[in-house]
Amino acid sequence: MDSFNEARQVSRPGVSRRSILQAASAAGLGSTLFPGALLGLLSSSSTAEAQQLSPSDLRGWPMITPEMIDAAGVIAAIKISDEQKQTMLNDLVGKRNSWLRIRSLKLPNSVAPVTVTLPIPPRAPQKDPATGIHGLGHVDLSSYTGVLETNGIASEQLAFATVTELGALLRAKRVTPTGLTKMYLARLRRYDPQLHFVITYTEERALKQAAAADARFAAHMPLGPLDGIPWGSKDLLAVAGYPTTWGAGGYEAQHFDTDAVVVQRLAAAGAVLLAKLSLGALAQGDLWGGVDTFQRTRNPWNPQQGSSGSSAGSASSVSAGCVGFAIGTETLGSISSPSTRCGVVGLRPSYGLVPRTGAMALSWSMDKIGPIARSVEDAALVLNVIQGPDGHDLSVQPAGFSADFSLDLRKLRIGYLKSAFDEPVFKPSSEDDLARLTPEERTKRTESEKTYFARRAYDAKFDRATLDKLRAMGLTLTPCELPSFPFGALGTILSAEGAAAFDELTTSGRDALLAGQSPGDWPNSFREARFIPAVDYIQAQRARSLAMQQMHDLFAQFDVIVAPSGGMQLTATNHTGQPAIIVPNGLRGDDAPAFVPPDANDPVPSWGGPGTPVSITFLAPLYAEGPALALANAYAKATGFTNLHPKLK
Repeated sequence: MDSFNEARQVSRPGVSRRSILQAASAAGLGSTLFPGALLGLLSSSSTAEAQQLSPSDLRGWPMITPEMIDAAGVIAAIKISDEQKQTMLNDLVGKRNSWLRIRSLKLPNSVAPVTVTLPIPPRAPQKDPATGIHGLGHVDLSSYTGVLETNGIASEQLAFATVTELGALLRAKRVTPTGLTKMYLARLRRYDPQLHFVITYTEERALKQAAAADARFAAHMPLGPLDGIPWGSKDLLAVAGYPTTWGAGGYEAQHFDTDAVVVQRLAAAGAVLLAKLSLGALAQGDLWGGVDTFQRTRNPWNPQQGSSGSSAGSASSVSAGCVGFAIGTETLGSISSPSTRCGVVGLRPSYGLVPRTGAMALSWSMDKIGPIARSVEDAALVLNVIQGPDGHDLSVQPAGFSADFSLDLRKLRIGYLKSAFDEPVFKPSSEDDLARLTPEERTKRTESEKTYFARRAYDAKFDRATLDKLRAMGLTLTPCELPSFPFGALGTILSAEGAAAFDELTTSGRDALLAGQSPGDWPNSFREARFIPAVDYIQAQRARSLAMQQMHDLFAQFDVIVAPSGGMQLTATNHTGQPAIIVPNGLRGDDAPAFVPPDANDPVPSWGGPGTPVSITFLAPLYAEGPALALANAYAKATGFTNLHPKLK
């Protein structure tokens, strides 16, 4: 018999209040009894005795009442009879105490649930482990003239060079790791006041790492393609000796004793860590810091616009030529969205390919770590270093990683989400919907719908141009569609897991320290998630199993699926685990709808206006990033969009 049931055995007529409290204390409940627990223990006693409980006995918490169950039933969308409510009261008491006992354990963010998400459906064949990257083209250094050791900003050409180009320059001794490190540190300091992408500089560590790389190159013993390459880390990866703020107020002084595994692996490959870069508070958006000291990371193509997030600083700094590459994370768009807005390459790997040990958890069953870079080749080089099991993150599969950039693309089975590329059709609100609004609200709704449609229709031209270009490259594209499944309804999973990951933040009231306090920000979302029934969270996970199977069946027919970077594919693949490569596919022209500067009604403009980037996404089956990387790389080289960079002042 469990301890709570032992305590409940004394809850019968004729038992005194003192004996009830003694039994509860013996059962280990005395220090955490809420008034509802007392109500449950006294439910068979007289009403008069129950009314003798004083506020001090209740410890500030109200009793659980039938009216509360009614209200909770409305939220949970279930009907409960009066008789059922009386039956529930006893057990709800015990459950609330159980929740409080668990809460008192003060679980750190690093503790994952017992269950481990495996995105591969039962009986689905797993890919044989493989490693390596093949077919990278020769890098021509002839155009790099006068590249010398420098403590300054150096040439724009060098600042925006790719990892493969920088590596070739290092091996040719045209520049040194220390020279690159000082150049990028100078650029970070020059542009951070405008773009707000650095939270903490790791300069002392960087200069030591660069000096060690100098010695290896002098001895002709570089560790590999990332040796001596300066990079930046999203500030949710632990770095020993420096704060790891998670971008959030109240965490400014947080330190960890060891580096995150991804940081360790990049250090072992010789990469030089320059700075911990901004993320929206607790991995949401591009607004970071405390409620009184917040900043918004900016888009280098349009500094009046936020960079999007949550890998805000990672995308912005790569775009601005201030690091060689960066690491981002994605739960539901946090690599894809800022990579799109900032015009860089984002690689969201398969769920379970890169270990998250030492990274902040938002959703244990959805979080993914991946590179943000200036070329597809660079992203592949970084992924090759950081992927693979570490023995701690049990979600990581021994799937291996390989990419062959000399692949004959004509042999690939390439699909595209046909309906997502169709010409958009304007669908205004119905007259019934508009009739419920005031005249002012009606006008605002109508204008907003027209504006949104104009922007969507404009960007859709770039998506269709991508298909035309791929066909012009001699490739065959087959139309396909996402499964007919309510992927959006799976949002319960992220809401519940996020609230659990930051339970103490909510219960302590420290969520008031976060910069974002609007209805859509985490503080409010985490509070709302307290009303998600456990049954419905599990039901959402069960539905997710069906979604995974249906998505696996779709991807079994293709090596690559081309899709717009937004829309339902983003929600679907983040829940079912498929990888994505996000690549620029153009710049909006002077004929684009105008940028509207932020104001009180729209503090975070989502439209960058003329001269800002757009992107396309290449999706792949689980643990089969290679062919999609090869296709994305060929497309990028055929169009040259990855060679475009913002003009910074």
